[in-house]
Amino acid sequence: MGIQIVEDDKALSEGISISLADVDDVFYREHTIGNAKKGFDKYGTELSLIILDLNLPDGIGYDYLKYVREKSDVAVLILTANDLEIDEVTGLTIGADDFLTKPFSLAVLRARVNALIRRSRISQQHETPADKEGSSNVYKIEDMIFDFDKLCFSKGDQEIFLSVNEQRLLKIFLDNRGLILTRDTLIERLWGDSGEYVEENALSVTVNRLRSKIEARCKEKHISTVYGQGYKFE
Repeated sequence: MGIQIVEDDKALSEGISISLADVDDVFYREHTIGNAKKGFDKYGTELSLIILDLNLPDGIGYDYLKYVREKSDVAVLILTANDLEIDEVTGLTIGADDFLTKPFSLAVLRARVNALIRRSRISQQHETPADKEGSSNVYKIEDMIFDFDKLCFSKGDQEIFLSVNEQRLLKIFLDNRGLILTRDTLIERLWGDSGEYVEENALSVTVNRLRSKIEARCKEKHISTVYGQGYKFE
């Protein structure tokens, strides 16, 4: 598995790959959106993580993020000098799994990267054949099927593409249906050891994005906000 670094600052890109050298085996360093797309089409299935800058010579990183999300649920960490809240919200809404602003601590970067790769690998370990009727990791609600063994999610005849964090959040909700889950609990379950570095609105954005994907055209709303407490899936 590998990490794609999409960053036009070549010195920074090399520095990141050196600092993370013990995290993954292969690094693919791209410096433009065009090259990143070509690279993704060539080796995208080998990736466990994409580290993506927003300000690139041939466009905005959001465009590449949209391109990736049309094809894959690989974890994406946005790394950028844009420090406005709207930038983070936009990135998470489009489908990023995490967001880190420059300048950044290498310790924080490593914690975020390790957490994302760990979650990605845990998800991949569930990619084994399973009988839909007998698997406890397959859930059917209305016309939706959530198969965590094969990592296939659908609504009617339409496939639902979920990011790594959206998959994990959905699984947490499904395993705790009817229970109120506090924000602190969800942040700790989603981001683990790096949870202390996560902006509070990252959870809200992830919940809202998951809600928009699974509740569109639903007869009932499944994810509810419990004021002052957290969230509940019914």
